[in-house]
Amino acid sequence: MFRLPLGEWVDSAVDWLQTHLAWLFDAISALVSGMFDGIAAVLSAPAPLLFAGIVAVVAWWLRGLLAGLLAFAGFALIDSVELWDEAMDTLTLVLVATLVTLVVAVPLGIWASRSKAVSAVTRPVLDFMQTMPAMVYLIPGVIFFGVGVVPGIIATIIFALPPGVRMTELGIRQVDAELVEAAEAFGTTSRNTLLRVQLPLALPTIMAGVNQVIMLGLSMVVIAGMVGGGGLGGSVYRAIGNVDVGLGFEAGISIVILAMYLDRMTSALGREVSPLARRAVARSRAAAGGRQIWNHRPQPAVAIAGVVVLALVAGGLGLFGGPARNTAADGAAQIGAGKKISIGYIPWDEGIASTFLWKEMLERRGFEVDVKQYEAGALYTGMANGQIDFQTDSWLPVTHASYWKKYGDRLEDMGSWYGPTSLELAVPAYLKDVRTMDDLKGRGSDFKGRIVGIEPSAGEMGLLKDKLLPGYGLDQEYKLIDGSTPSMLAELKRAYAKKEPIVVPLWSPHWAYNQYDLTKLEDPKGLWGKGDGIHTLAREGFTADNPEVGAWLKDFTMTEKQLTSLEAEIQKAGSGKEQDAVRTWLDDNPGIADKLAPVQG
Repeated sequence: MFRLPLGEWVDSAVDWLQTHLAWLFDAISALVSGMFDGIAAVLSAPAPLLFAGIVAVVAWWLRGLLAGLLAFAGFALIDSVELWDEAMDTLTLVLVATLVTLVVAVPLGIWASRSKAVSAVTRPVLDFMQTMPAMVYLIPGVIFFGVGVVPGIIATIIFALPPGVRMTELGIRQVDAELVEAAEAFGTTSRNTLLRVQLPLALPTIMAGVNQVIMLGLSMVVIAGMVGGGGLGGSVYRAIGNVDVGLGFEAGISIVILAMYLDRMTSALGREVSPLARRAVARSRAAAGGRQIWNHRPQPAVAIAGVVVLALVAGGLGLFGGPARNTAADGAAQIGAGKKISIGYIPWDEGIASTFLWKEMLERRGFEVDVKQYEAGALYTGMANGQIDFQTDSWLPVTHASYWKKYGDRLEDMGSWYGPTSLELAVPAYLKDVRTMDDLKGRGSDFKGRIVGIEPSAGEMGLLKDKLLPGYGLDQEYKLIDGSTPSMLAELKRAYAKKEPIVVPLWSPHWAYNQYDLTKLEDPKGLWGKGDGIHTLAREGFTADNPEVGAWLKDFTMTEKQLTSLEAEIQKAGSGKEQDAVRTWLDDNPGIADKLAPVQG
């Protein structure tokens, strides 16, 4: 059967949309970014514990005293693990996505409930939207809107829209037809029937849909973190990339706390706004008799007064009592004057080391530096779109050739700061009879038929799949397992400790060769190609905007001893302490800081 070029048609459609509707995507991006920034400013203004007090009062009003105390404890826990800012970003993302989703979903659900034709058309579309893997939505999101919170919010809206539409339609259709007929018999207009009969009675079901929209939004935060969405999703993604169990658990429990709070509050709010639900609650309380202190709820006026007082106190402290920004160094060393610079990186060891080295150097020179981890595709797209200023880990001309071919005309090449490098497959040295790529032939069962790989977007993985494995006749015998660099290293460590056979993709330089006794498999056919240089790439126009930084990056070089010693220091410090490790390394290597970023006296 012939191959249907569906993917090519989609690519062509995307290119057409980019060309002809760029103005629309820019407008949407500006609107969504503005909403995000506005809500984020409101949520981040209060001191954490005061904000926790506000959400606790809301929980006390909606569900009782015990719920309020648990809400305060939960948000205080988020603050105690130092993930407050990330949690507020996540809450902002969910709120923006929910607001936009409801603006679209509720009217569409009402329309579908009143028209069988509309319902018949929307049903398969909603099925498609809800069953499509959520990560797929990030691809056009990154293409149309770049990296950051906007593609994450857009993908969340698309993924969370179906339950909002379905539950609105279902709630209105479930209203007793006799009530609708009675309203119409008394001369009530169709509009008033909807507003005064159908919607009030459908509110419990609609609020259940709102709850589902929020929960689906929270389920998307980790995926949004892959494209620079930040928040708790970014922390989880960073923990996955670095196999950091502690950070993953802290970020995960923070997401759970947000999810439980929003779930319970929206459920309680659904009861408050529904006349039928309020009467049912009143009857149950009357039947129970007496009052339990844990279920005590204040009057709405008391709750509102409490929230207002806490908000005023929080706003005063957050807006007027914050600490002054540290600007310890003055003069020539502070040439950045607070200017913002964004750096992206792939979680490869030399990339982590060089990225946090430059973060420290630029902050010492007065710049405000934002560092985020990305997948390679999102990183190059973000630089090409001007959203990321630079990155220090581009392997050219071979490994990242596909990205350079696609985006090179919109990037600045600052030159190679280390090279030549080499790519290779490596095995533990205790496998005495495996020395070349040819030696893997016929040994698939010994290695469980797998090569434990790294990030699927890495150029080395593409070379393995497309050239190395077919070239040596290994593609039918071995399966290349997608993963991440830290997970590959963790598997290598486990296998090495047990003296088990394992083959992994590595590169030189890499600290693993110092920690383990490994054999680089020879490539007699030369399919890996010549060694790359590790280049620094920047967005187009970066040097013109930042001439001093551009000059520093163009002159940047490191020796193998310097690079491997910095990587070793970061490994010793542990995940999350990369910049502390850089400071220690700079203290142990006096003079390097002034050489990397010289300033005029």
